[in-house]
Amino acid sequence: MSASRRSGTTDELGPDEPERDGGPEGVGGSDLLAALLDGMDAALCAFDADGVLTHWNREAERILGWTAAEAVGRQGLAGWAVRSADAEEVEGRLMSAMQAPGRQVNEFALLTKDGGRVLVRTQSAAVRGPDGKPAGVYCAFSEVHAQIDLERSIALSEALFEDASWGVVLVDADLRPAVVNSHAARALGTGRTSVLGRPLGELLAQGVEELEAALTHVLAEGAPPAPAEIWVSVRTPEGHQRRCWRSGFLRLASPLTEEPVPLGVGWLFQDVTEAKQLEQEASLLRFRAQQLHRAARAAAECEDPRDAATVHLDFALAGFADHAIVDRVVGGSLNDNDRDGMRTTGVRLVRVAATPTGAPGPSLLAGAAGLPVRYGEGHPALQCVERVGSVRASIGTAPPEQAREWARVRQWPVDAVHALCAVLRSRGRTLGVVTFLRGGGRSQFERSDSIYAEDVAVRIAAALDLAGAAGEKQ
Repeated sequence: MSASRRSGTTDELGPDEPERDGGPEGVGGSDLLAALLDGMDAALCAFDADGVLTHWNREAERILGWTAAEAVGRQGLAGWAVRSADAEEVEGRLMSAMQAPGRQVNEFALLTKDGGRVLVRTQSAAVRGPDGKPAGVYCAFSEVHAQIDLERSIALSEALFEDASWGVVLVDADLRPAVVNSHAARALGTGRTSVLGRPLGELLAQGVEELEAALTHVLAEGAPPAPAEIWVSVRTPEGHQRRCWRSGFLRLASPLTEEPVPLGVGWLFQDVTEAKQLEQEASLLRFRAQQLHRAARAAAECEDPRDAATVHLDFALAGFADHAIVDRVVGGSLNDNDRDGMRTTGVRLVRVAATPTGAPGPSLLAGAAGLPVRYGEGHPALQCVERVGSVRASIGTAPPEQAREWARVRQWPVDAVHALCAVLRSRGRTLGVVTFLRGGGRSQFERSDSIYAEDVAVRIAAALDLAGAAGEKQ
């Protein structure tokens, strides 16, 4: 029998069989076995049927400090790798694997060369000989804390992809989803398997460029220092849904290479659409309240009440509309008792003030000619006066030629596509109407916009009423 102590292995050779060396053209069996054992991440030892240690790899040497030369050939673990008092129980449980099917898992306290103790978790199984009978036992072991760290990592991954209350997506280096959890699949409006491998552009109608730019940056530079809020439009069977996702990104690199090789990006996101909308609404309300306050202070310094009306108009335009028009009822005002006559003879309006249609600037007062504006029947401004309430109108996404004709017929600037008319009321009388106009780059007027327009209209009406009263006294 010949024994080789290289890398803690022994090879049983026949009496007439020489020890072979792979030489320059190949690798010998013992060298290959030694390389495989020493390259393992787990510590490994093996015993023959008599309990003699036959194998001991480098990871076992790292954990316990005993070299292969010191370990191989010893009878059992007693007195050097295990306390003598524990040796019988430990060796009995290890060697019992020879008679048990499959693998057995145990936890033992082993001794290090310097006298310390290490708690390890072992997996042991029988080694079968050529005749199929047990010829020994192999035992793979690792420190318990390392095993627990691995189990925690696996448990965390499984929990993220099963039970997480936020979206988790693993994106590969080609920026395509590779793994998606249930929450993310619902947010993307699809199933967990149908989304895999598809370009993000097939899932998102808007915001895909910003998202792909973020993923590319993470692949190249690493994770950003803080979460990013990304607005997207998700393609769903019900149509496009506008959502805001607060997203965090992690670069995934292979732990098996010396140089970090990007495997993709871990993308975690949470839907914060409602919170962002409430935040935007609160910010808008604060801004509009500040504008009303500034307008009131500026209007208080105007000697002419008509100038005060245009001040209110100019302050209201900021962030709200592109153009504004103020029309007043011919004759000054209408009482509520005049409604029957108004329906019979119709309402006539005269232009009082308007924002310039060319270069931006302050609103301009109309001349003193007082000629009625030729609004056609059913014009939103006339409807506003008749109903004594706000009226919204829009041409929507019509072709440019149709939109320009729509605005021209209503005697508005040709770039207007959305309109909001608010009635001017003061002292129980209808004085006229203020019309706010938006171009194609803005959204339609909403109910909240009507409330703001009515607040502005109250202030303009008070100024115009004061101007009319001052004119009567003169």
